[in-house]
Amino acid sequence: MNQASRIEKEKRIVELMIRIYCKKKEGNAELCGECKELLIYALSRLNNCPFGEDKTSCKDCSIHCYKPEMRDKMKIVMRYSGPRMIIYSPIEFIKHYL
Repeated sequence: MNQASRIEKEKRIVELMIRIYCKKKEGNAELCGECKELLIYALSRLNNCPFGEDKTSCKDCSIHCYKPEMRDKMKIVMRYSGPRMIIYSPIEFIKHYL
């Protein structure tokens, strides 16, 4: 898998998870300011990942490039959205977890 496709896949998953969280947990029709900020931050971190195509999942990474506050926010989003992806986006869920 080349660098662009690996990073692009991660970007899609992160955006999907943030959108699920913001819509289903917070009840927003559109991304709220805090979720928008988290998405922009996460995408910038992915764009600048030093591992490129050799990237692992962020939780298994030896370099934690997220600020602690943003990392905590992302954990909350992923804990909520991860299990719900099977309902709201089953194809992406299967691709992500396999």
